[in-house]
Amino acid sequence: MTKNPLRKPFEYSFFSASIILIIINCIMFAVTSFFPRIKLYLGLCPALVIKYKMLWQPVTYMFIHGSLSHLLSNMIGLLFFGMPLEKAIGSKEFLLMYFVCGIASGLCSFALYVSTGIYAAILIGASGALYAVLFAFATAFPKANIYIWGILPIPSPILVLIYTGIELFSQFYGIKSNVAHFTHLFGFLAAFLYFIIRMGINPIKIWKNAFK
Repeated sequence: MTKNPLRKPFEYSFFSASIILIIINCIMFAVTSFFPRIKLYLGLCPALVIKYKMLWQPVTYMFIHGSLSHLLSNMIGLLFFGMPLEKAIGSKEFLLMYFVCGIASGLCSFALYVSTGIYAAILIGASGALYAVLFAFATAFPKANIYIWGILPIPSPILVLIYTGIELFSQFYGIKSNVAHFTHLFGFLAAFLYFIIRMGINPIKIWKNAFK
Protein backbone atom coordinates (compact mmCIF):
# COMPACT_ATOMS: atom_id res chain seq x y z
CA MET A 1 0.00 0.00 0.00
CA THR A 2 1.36 3.43 -0.95
CA LYS A 3 1.86 5.71 2.01
CA ASN A 4 0.06 9.03 2.03
CA PRO A 5 2.69 11.65 1.05
CA LEU A 6 0.76 14.32 2.95
CA ARG A 7 1.54 12.49 6.19
CA LYS A 8 5.26 12.04 5.67
CA PRO A 9 6.75 13.23 8.98
CA PHE A 10 9.66 15.61 9.33
CA GLU A 11 12.80 14.59 11.16
CA TYR A 12 12.42 16.14 14.61
CA SER A 13 14.30 19.35 15.23
CA PHE A 14 13.82 22.33 17.51
CA PHE A 15 15.15 25.81 16.78
CA SER A 16 12.73 28.14 18.60
CA ALA A 17 10.65 29.00 15.54
CA SER A 18 8.06 30.61 17.84
CA ILE A 19 10.63 33.12 19.05
CA ILE A 20 11.73 33.83 15.48
CA LEU A 21 8.13 34.51 14.48
CA ILE A 22 7.70 36.85 17.45
CA ILE A 23 10.86 38.77 16.52
CA ILE A 24 9.74 39.12 12.89
CA ASN A 25 6.32 40.36 13.98
CA CYS A 26 7.89 42.92 16.32
CA ILE A 27 10.24 44.15 13.59
CA MET A 28 7.35 44.49 11.14
CA PHE A 29 5.34 46.41 13.73
CA ALA A 30 8.22 48.86 14.17
CA VAL A 31 8.56 49.27 10.40
CA THR A 32 4.86 49.87 9.84
CA SER A 33 4.78 52.33 12.75
CA PHE A 34 7.22 54.53 10.84
CA PHE A 35 5.78 53.73 7.40
CA PRO A 36 2.04 53.04 7.93
CA ARG A 37 1.23 52.92 4.21
CA ILE A 38 3.06 49.60 4.03
CA LYS A 39 -0.02 48.07 5.67
CA LEU A 40 -1.91 48.64 2.42
CA TYR A 41 0.58 46.47 0.54
CA LEU A 42 1.09 43.76 3.16
CA GLY A 43 -2.38 43.53 4.74
CA LEU A 44 -4.96 41.34 3.02
CA CYS A 45 -7.26 43.56 0.96
CA PRO A 46 -9.56 41.80 -1.56
CA ALA A 47 -9.68 44.84 -3.87
CA LEU A 48 -5.89 45.03 -4.13
CA VAL A 49 -5.46 41.28 -4.55
CA ILE A 50 -8.01 41.17 -7.36
CA LYS A 51 -7.18 44.42 -9.15
CA TYR A 52 -3.41 44.61 -8.71
CA LYS A 53 -2.60 40.90 -8.25
CA MET A 54 -0.97 41.37 -4.85
CA LEU A 55 -0.88 37.62 -4.36
CA TRP A 56 1.58 37.77 -1.46
CA GLN A 57 -1.00 39.30 0.88
CA PRO A 58 -2.50 36.00 2.20
CA VAL A 59 0.97 35.38 3.69
CA THR A 60 2.16 38.85 4.68
CA TYR A 61 -1.05 39.88 6.46
CA MET A 62 -0.04 37.59 9.34
CA PHE A 63 2.93 39.82 10.16
CA ILE A 64 1.07 43.15 10.28
CA HIS A 65 -0.66 44.45 13.40
CA GLY A 66 -2.80 47.53 13.92
CA SER A 67 -1.78 48.47 17.46
CA LEU A 68 0.65 47.60 20.23
CA SER A 69 -2.10 45.82 22.20
CA HIS A 70 -3.00 43.81 19.09
CA LEU A 71 0.64 42.78 18.69
CA LEU A 72 1.19 41.98 22.36
CA SER A 73 -1.92 39.84 22.75
CA ASN A 74 -0.98 37.73 19.73
CA MET A 75 2.70 37.43 20.61
CA ILE A 76 2.02 36.51 24.25
CA GLY A 77 -0.33 33.80 23.01
CA LEU A 78 2.29 32.60 20.53
CA LEU A 79 4.88 32.46 23.31
CA PHE A 80 2.77 30.57 25.86
CA PHE A 81 1.00 28.19 23.50
CA GLY A 82 3.40 28.07 20.57
CA MET A 83 6.58 27.17 22.45
CA PRO A 84 5.29 24.00 24.18
CA LEU A 85 3.49 22.95 21.01
CA GLU A 86 6.64 23.45 18.96
CA LYS A 87 8.66 21.38 21.43
CA ALA A 88 6.06 18.61 21.20
CA ILE A 89 5.77 18.35 17.40
CA GLY A 90 9.08 19.84 16.26
CA SER A 91 9.87 23.21 14.71
CA LYS A 92 9.40 22.15 11.08
CA GLU A 93 5.95 20.68 11.71
CA PHE A 94 5.05 23.70 13.81
CA LEU A 95 6.02 26.14 11.05
CA LEU A 96 4.16 24.14 8.41
CA MET A 97 1.03 24.12 10.56
CA TYR A 98 1.37 27.81 11.43
CA PHE A 99 1.67 28.96 7.82
CA VAL A 100 -0.83 26.50 6.33
CA CYS A 101 -3.48 27.42 8.88
CA GLY A 102 -2.67 31.13 8.80
CA ILE A 103 -2.84 31.27 5.00
CA ALA A 104 -5.99 29.14 4.97
CA SER A 105 -7.63 31.50 7.48
CA GLY A 106 -6.72 34.45 5.28
CA LEU A 107 -8.02 32.82 2.12
CA CYS A 108 -11.30 31.85 3.79
CA SER A 109 -11.70 35.41 5.04
CA PHE A 110 -10.87 36.70 1.55
CA ALA A 111 -13.58 34.46 0.07
CA LEU A 112 -16.06 35.65 2.69
CA TYR A 113 -15.27 39.30 2.00
CA VAL A 114 -15.60 38.84 -1.75
CA SER A 115 -18.84 36.86 -1.49
CA THR A 116 -20.38 39.59 0.68
CA GLY A 117 -19.06 42.46 -1.44
CA ILE A 118 -16.65 43.83 1.19
CA TYR A 119 -13.76 44.49 -1.18
CA ALA A 120 -12.20 47.37 0.74
CA ALA A 121 -11.59 45.45 3.96
CA ILE A 122 -7.99 45.13 5.14
CA LEU A 123 -7.29 42.02 7.21
CA ILE A 124 -4.19 42.17 9.40
CA GLY A 125 -2.76 40.20 12.30
CA ALA A 126 -1.56 36.75 13.28
CA SER A 127 -4.85 35.90 15.01
CA GLY A 128 -5.94 33.25 12.49
CA ALA A 129 -2.64 31.40 12.86
CA LEU A 130 -2.64 31.95 16.62
CA TYR A 131 -6.11 30.45 17.04
CA ALA A 132 -4.86 27.46 15.06
CA VAL A 133 -1.95 27.20 17.51
CA LEU A 134 -4.38 27.33 20.43
CA PHE A 135 -6.47 24.56 18.87
CA ALA A 136 -3.34 22.48 18.24
CA PHE A 137 -2.15 23.06 21.81
CA ALA A 138 -5.50 21.77 23.12
CA THR A 139 -5.10 18.67 20.96
CA ALA A 140 -1.47 18.03 21.89
CA PHE A 141 -2.12 18.76 25.60
CA PRO A 142 -5.83 17.98 26.15
CA LYS A 143 -5.42 17.64 29.92
CA ALA A 144 -3.56 20.92 30.35
CA ASN A 145 -5.27 23.64 32.37
CA ILE A 146 -5.18 27.26 31.24
CA TYR A 147 -5.47 29.65 34.16
CA ILE A 148 -7.75 32.58 33.33
CA TRP A 149 -6.54 35.71 35.15
CA GLY A 150 -3.99 33.40 36.76
CA ILE A 151 -6.71 31.97 39.02
CA LEU A 152 -9.47 30.03 37.23
CA PRO A 153 -8.26 26.72 35.70
CA ILE A 154 -9.96 25.72 32.45
CA PRO A 155 -9.01 22.56 30.47
CA SER A 156 -7.53 23.57 27.12
CA PRO A 157 -10.24 21.86 24.97
CA ILE A 158 -12.96 23.63 26.98
CA LEU A 159 -11.17 26.92 26.42
CA VAL A 160 -11.29 26.33 22.65
CA LEU A 161 -15.04 25.67 22.87
CA ILE A 162 -15.54 28.80 24.97
CA TYR A 163 -13.59 30.90 22.48
CA THR A 164 -15.64 29.40 19.64
CA GLY A 165 -18.84 30.45 21.36
CA ILE A 166 -17.50 33.93 22.08
CA GLU A 167 -16.40 34.44 18.48
CA LEU A 168 -19.73 33.26 17.09
CA PHE A 169 -21.65 35.50 19.47
CA SER A 170 -19.39 38.47 18.76
CA GLN A 171 -19.72 38.00 15.01
CA PHE A 172 -23.51 37.83 14.96
CA TYR A 173 -24.64 39.68 18.06
CA GLY A 174 -21.68 41.62 19.41
CA ILE A 175 -20.86 45.28 19.08
CA LYS A 176 -19.42 46.15 15.69
CA SER A 177 -15.63 46.32 15.74
CA ASN A 178 -12.61 45.88 13.52
CA VAL A 179 -11.98 42.38 14.89
CA ALA A 180 -12.34 39.69 12.21
CA HIS A 181 -14.09 37.08 14.35
CA PHE A 182 -14.64 34.71 11.45
CA THR A 183 -10.89 34.70 10.78
CA HIS A 184 -10.39 33.34 14.31
CA LEU A 185 -12.96 30.61 13.66
CA PHE A 186 -11.33 29.80 10.34
CA GLY A 187 -8.10 29.31 12.32
CA PHE A 188 -9.81 26.69 14.49
CA LEU A 189 -11.27 24.99 11.43
CA ALA A 190 -7.94 25.01 9.58
CA ALA A 191 -6.18 23.41 12.56
CA PHE A 192 -8.90 20.76 12.87
CA LEU A 193 -8.50 19.84 9.18
CA TYR A 194 -4.71 19.94 9.51
CA PHE A 195 -4.83 17.27 12.21
CA ILE A 196 -7.24 15.16 10.18
CA ILE A 197 -5.42 15.42 6.84
CA ARG A 198 -1.78 15.85 7.82
CA MET A 199 -1.54 13.84 11.04
CA GLY A 200 -4.42 11.39 10.75
CA ILE A 201 -5.65 12.47 14.19
CA ASN A 202 -9.22 13.31 15.12
CA PRO A 203 -9.01 16.09 17.75
CA ILE A 204 -12.56 15.41 18.94
CA LYS A 205 -11.64 11.84 19.89
CA ILE A 206 -8.52 13.12 21.67
CA TRP A 207 -10.60 15.58 23.67
CA LYS A 208 -13.25 12.98 24.53
CA ASN A 209 -10.63 10.52 25.76
CA ALA A 210 -9.06 13.22 27.93
CA PHE A 211 -12.25 13.52 29.97
CA LYS A 212 -12.92 9.80 30.44
